[in-house]
Amino acid sequence: MKKLQGAHLRKPVTPDLLMTPSDQGDVDLDVDFAADRGNWTGKLDFLLSCIGYCVGLGNVWRFPYRAYTNGGGAFLVPYFLMLAICGIPLFFLELSLGQFSSLGPLAVWKISPLFKGAGAAMLLIVGLVAIYYNMIIAYVLFYLFASLTSNLPWEHCGNWWNTERCLEHRGGNGVLPLNLSSTVSPSEEYWSRYVLHIQGSQGIGQPGEIRWNLCLCLLLAWVIVFLCILKGVKSSGKVVYFTATFPYLILLMLLVRGVTLPGAWKGIRFYLTPQFHHLLSSKVWIEAALQIFYSLGVGFGGLLTFASYNTFHQNIYRDTFIVTLGNAITSILAGFAIFSVLGYMSQELGVPVDQVAKAGPGLAFVVYPQAMTMLPLSPFWSFLFFFMLLTLGLDSQFAFLETIVTAVTDEFPYYLRPKKAVFSGLICVAMYLMGLILTTDGGMYWLVLLDDYSASFGLMVVVITTCLAVTRVYGIQRFCRDIHMMLGFKPGLYFRACWLFLSPATLLALLVYSIVKYQPSEYGSYRFPAWAELLGILMGLLSCLMIPAGMLVAVLREEGSLWERLQQASRPAIDWGPSLEENRTGMYVATLAGSQSPKPLMVHMRKYGGITSFENTAIEVDREIAEEEEESMM
Repeated sequence: MKKLQGAHLRKPVTPDLLMTPSDQGDVDLDVDFAADRGNWTGKLDFLLSCIGYCVGLGNVWRFPYRAYTNGGGAFLVPYFLMLAICGIPLFFLELSLGQFSSLGPLAVWKISPLFKGAGAAMLLIVGLVAIYYNMIIAYVLFYLFASLTSNLPWEHCGNWWNTERCLEHRGGNGVLPLNLSSTVSPSEEYWSRYVLHIQGSQGIGQPGEIRWNLCLCLLLAWVIVFLCILKGVKSSGKVVYFTATFPYLILLMLLVRGVTLPGAWKGIRFYLTPQFHHLLSSKVWIEAALQIFYSLGVGFGGLLTFASYNTFHQNIYRDTFIVTLGNAITSILAGFAIFSVLGYMSQELGVPVDQVAKAGPGLAFVVYPQAMTMLPLSPFWSFLFFFMLLTLGLDSQFAFLETIVTAVTDEFPYYLRPKKAVFSGLICVAMYLMGLILTTDGGMYWLVLLDDYSASFGLMVVVITTCLAVTRVYGIQRFCRDIHMMLGFKPGLYFRACWLFLSPATLLALLVYSIVKYQPSEYGSYRFPAWAELLGILMGLLSCLMIPAGMLVAVLREEGSLWERLQQASRPAIDWGPSLEENRTGMYVATLAGSQSPKPLMVHMRKYGGITSFENTAIEVDREIAEEEEESMM
């Protein structure tokens, strides 16, 4: 009898349709691709990874400076308005795409293969950014090691790298010259003449020799990144428990120390005094939108990649608001920590706050280190500050690398997924070698060029294309149905209005503004030659050109007339939808094995048991589709 039963089970009958889950036993009917990819192992892994990715160096060295130059406290009005119009909707759109499909930035374009070039453009942009971003982490490591001493090396003049113009800008009883502009602080000469050794370069075309101490710091930065992404999200998801939370502890310590310093109120007043007349300037609104756009990391593929490792019903709607609002609050807090110390510094030096305030590397590697030398226990506070910058930078770098690795392994899963660690290592080695030019005497010139052009107008074009492809080509109704199926509710009018009109229009305005107000790159008094400018513009254009190139490839793969090819290439691929079969409910049941049945939902119910609350949603979606079809036929 057992033999007969075994023989009966081996017959090629329709097992998907007739067998119950208990009858199937341990038979592996389908390959579980999502399980092969890996998933987050803890509930907070995804949330902390997103926070770590969004909260980066820009929150500390760009937001406070942008705020005080664009109206102080009044800047918060356009900042939060742009967060509502641009930041939150685009953040939610990218998370939804990734979670629904469980695919990376390239494979996710099964949603509309015609636009796969946008995914390739994302990879190019994130690759270029990852190369120079890790160089900034290398600078931070350099300063971190330099802080492990009883006296900070940028505290005094008289070192071999100092010039005659070097003057210790000390406050208190020290006598300062009336004209500070004719002198240079020790921290500025330490940064430019010792760390960068920029005097050894004649310009971007003659970068000079490799700085071996920077070369080793860059190697260490890549080794740290590789070890943390070695096992994909399983390892990086655990590291972020430290790298995403510890900066807040240090920021709080720096904030408390800063506000208790004499003169701190000067800096804070300078930072937050509202100047509402600035709101009449279009520049302020554009600056607010740019800050939101770059701070949240929309369009780099990191959010999409992280969401692709979620379970299908993860509440990304809630996570969107936690991360975006948390990012904004962190930026504001960082402003208090920075400007309280700058206020103290301006009082000590007897100069206005605007003479000591800077943005970018100038703040992190010159002004703030100089302020540290004025505090008791200066090496301790310096170490804390640079350790905070290290942890802020690392989790953003994890996201960049994870995006590249995930995108390529999703394209070639059979070859690369079993060897993901080796592939990750090869990517790190290749990027380290490409970044070696940044460790030369003139490396800062190349870093500025990459920073100015790699993710400028190209990134905006990619995000506008993604937004229009999802809402106009794939269809806003279909996309909202997918979210309904995944989360149990449809996005409201606010999200639909932003996706359809407000977000693309705002990004288009940003794009036009950045082209009209184009300014050539510069570093201090150095002006970049024409060929370097052209190289930078081509860098930005290359990512844009990948979109029409991808369209050409997609159209050539189809058959028929040009119009028929365009229609076929713009339709979702036959296997588009949730990765796991148990999540293929509603209209996606038709892609299941055995779905030739007149009632394909029965296939799903027989295979996976009774109807769940999410399958109830799927039945509602089916009913809506049927009603729409009936209306269109009438």
